[in-house]
Amino acid sequence: MGKKKKLGQKQAAQPKAEKEQALTLQDQLGGDVLAKLKAAKQTLVDKEKAEEEERQARQAFERKQREKNMSFEELLNQYGENGSKY
Repeated sequence: MGKKKKLGQKQAAQPKAEKEQALTLQDQLGGDVLAKLKAAKQTLVDKEKAEEEERQARQAFERKQREKNMSFEELLNQYGENGSKY
């Protein structure tokens, strides 16, 4: 029975050791490294947002150019009776 108690004590100590390792990993990173990682993340998010806006603007421009270069027949087929009369 003495062996069982010792095994039980070791098992109870293992979760504490895992918690200590997780904390030490966070402590090892330090505040300046975390700040750099957050800044890099924000930079990437801003860059992706700018690229998405640029892509949408380019699509709108291309759509306007296609419509601008359409013939009267193509415009009439596309808009038909729904277009404005002016």
